[in-house]
Amino acid sequence: MSGGVDSSVAAAMLQEEGYEVIGVTMRVWPPRAGDAHSDGSVDQRGLDAVSAAARIARRLDIPHQVVDLRDIFSEKVVADFCREYSMGRTPNPCIRCNQHVKFGALLEAAIESGADAMATGHYARIDREQSTRRYLLLKGVDRSKDQSYFLAMLRQEQLERIVMPLGCLTKAVVEQRARERGLASERQKESQEICFIPDGDYGGFLKGCTPEAFRPGPVLDGEGNVLGQHRGLPFYTVGQRKGFGISSPEPLYVTGIDAQRNAVIVGSKDDACSDELIASRVSWVSGSWPQQPLDLKAKIRYRHREADAVVTPVPREESVHVKFKQPQTAVTPGQAVVFYDGDVVIGGGTIEQVL
Repeated sequence: MSGGVDSSVAAAMLQEEGYEVIGVTMRVWPPRAGDAHSDGSVDQRGLDAVSAAARIARRLDIPHQVVDLRDIFSEKVVADFCREYSMGRTPNPCIRCNQHVKFGALLEAAIESGADAMATGHYARIDREQSTRRYLLLKGVDRSKDQSYFLAMLRQEQLERIVMPLGCLTKAVVEQRARERGLASERQKESQEICFIPDGDYGGFLKGCTPEAFRPGPVLDGEGNVLGQHRGLPFYTVGQRKGFGISSPEPLYVTGIDAQRNAVIVGSKDDACSDELIASRVSWVSGSWPQQPLDLKAKIRYRHREADAVVTPVPREESVHVKFKQPQTAVTPGQAVVFYDGDVVIGGGTIEQVL
């Protein structure tokens, strides 16, 4: 429970269906070393969510627990986020959190405490295939809120213990149910920012954890000519078209980031497109590696449109080769590529190389 509408309604729905419900909130921020500042003030990030969730639990008359997962969150999510940016990549921390923290450490804690399952307010669905008895991860009915992209790394043993009551509902219906039950969000608004950078100041945060990555360096064209100077690699991502300070008759886009040369590569919009990639750390929802190429839809960012692609597994390297039928804009190392067959999530991995 986060104190927001989605998790609150999910808890209320299960309670009304007769389940014994316990509200659980992860404490992931601030890290232990940063609980108090030198002036004695306390960093409120994360604490507000705990308080809001506790108030919702009291309103529902259910027990509420806080599970301290700051250490694993710092290791698996925050440190990875900083490390990826220092290497000139653009990570997706929400996927890492779901994989290792929310549906990893928190789910394990829930099961160890005696719970039969863990429910969340995600807009996605879980079903079971009759012939194989394998669990299926499906898109949420509300396509504008579908969160299956962020869950593509989940495994069979996790899906077996997860319940997502909102997957068959639209956001409008959830909000109506919240109003009917007096469960308007205890939080001021739904944030679209990363939870540990609520003010959206990525640069300021990254300077604090990887100051060495903010060395100025050259902005190069595709032939290696120096066009200008950049402010530090973490300020740039593939597909970006602003922030170079370079005068050009045609719009310039980031087409690549070369961490070894501390260089930002720019070019035309066409130069920022690619139809092939290699993805590593691949996970298949079914739990088994395909033995032949698959014709699937692939999505390279959460808000990116799915595109037809041939996905060729390379099991010995735990990677895949993805060949799109049409070039895609801003294929970005560090981001996740997720594979779909209709509504079914087949799996996903981390974009390692753009070809």
